[in-house]
Amino acid sequence: MKVEVAELDSLPRERGVRVTVGDQTIAMFRIGDEVYAIGDRCSHAEASLAEGEVFECAVECPRHGSEFDLTTGEPHSLPATAPVPIYQVSVEDGTVYLILEEDQ
Repeated sequence: MKVEVAELDSLPRERGVRVTVGDQTIAMFRIGDEVYAIGDRCSHAEASLAEGEVFECAVECPRHGSEFDLTTGEPHSLPATAPVPIYQVSVEDGTVYLILEEDQ
């Protein structure tokens, strides 16, 4: 399922934005003209990753500092040890879409 979520120009650079699609809360990040989407909740402490600092292609949890890779969802540092979900994104004619599997 392809869901329109934003215009590319409306997404801030190097910062997160929280979007809700159905019952899912997703953190989206624009780095240059690339857009990444991961589950918004840190796997360690239920903090919003959209509120974290972005470093290259990773985001740091604002609560305890775990860093998550924006391409894989894998944590790069403790205390988190479990990954967060990642979502496929497409940008078409300046519009950003999330590609969601039917069971997500």
